[in-house]
Amino acid sequence: MSSKVEIVQFTSAEMPDIASDEHQHPQGTLDWVGMSHIHQPILVRDRGDVQKVNARVQVYVDLADSQAKGIHMSRLYLLLDRHASEVPLTAENLAGLLEALLESHADLSTQAFLNFEFDYFIRRRALKSNHSGWNSYPVKVRAALIDAELHLELGAEVLYSSTCPCSAALSRQLVQQQFDQDFGGEGTLQATDVRRWLGSEHGVVAVPHSQRSVAKVLTRLASDVTDLPLTHLIDLLEDALQTPVQTAVKREDEQEFARLNGENLMFCEDAARRIKGALNDDESIDDFWGRVDHMESLHPHNAVSVFTKGVKGGYLPIP
Repeated sequence: MSSKVEIVQFTSAEMPDIASDEHQHPQGTLDWVGMSHIHQPILVRDRGDVQKVNARVQVYVDLADSQAKGIHMSRLYLLLDRHASEVPLTAENLAGLLEALLESHADLSTQAFLNFEFDYFIRRRALKSNHSGWNSYPVKVRAALIDAELHLELGAEVLYSSTCPCSAALSRQLVQQQFDQDFGGEGTLQATDVRRWLGSEHGVVAVPHSQRSVAKVLTRLASDVTDLPLTHLIDLLEDALQTPVQTAVKREDEQEFARLNGENLMFCEDAARRIKGALNDDESIDDFWGRVDHMESLHPHNAVSVFTKGVKGGYLPIP
């Protein structure tokens, strides 16, 4: 004989609420309480265009009431979800969301924090041919409302090619040596002979090593920034480096890429100084931290440079 269990639908008021238990007596405030690894589609506005991306989000408020058991996690999530579906990510809209998070915890919290990480896609033209393709860039957006002041940060990563200046010099020496061996005793040479030799295997007896490299930056944006300058920041990095990785590539594009690498020989220190100079010249950026990694083809380890703007109270120069 079986019995059927009757399911009773409780109202919200009838359900237990452990956070409001009067017998709980916690002591102490907490800097941040919230949620991480939220997978959330969001809208991002950049240069007037709106792109939908899949973001990984963190959302927090502080727990300023030392007697409160905890915060209201569901309020943070629901506010984030409604905001993400209605308005694009901009400086103004981030400020509005942070204020809404604080209003939902008016009796508990005094500051709020958001972190968005996503891949941003930009259509890139080939270097020479009439082709193009999509490139994706890891992007980070961080926003905090502390003492009624908005703090906004934008980070990005770009991949590029770096060719070693030392290896280039050593390769040229071997090419000179091979030239002396092939032509050293012939006296005056005809230009056609030299040109033919340069196009042969003997003319490229050695080549410098190059490697895929990555530049990562985190910037603190000026207070007058409205839209998030995603494409602007990515273009700034790639223009400074001159050798970003390509999407669609035909032979003429590969040849142009080889030329750009030859004209932009870089140690990791060179790449870091190029980016630092470009960021220093940008008035929309108040502070920055950066790191470049050259994933060496010669060594099993990476060559790394780290840099900051060096402002008082700004980013620390840590790897």
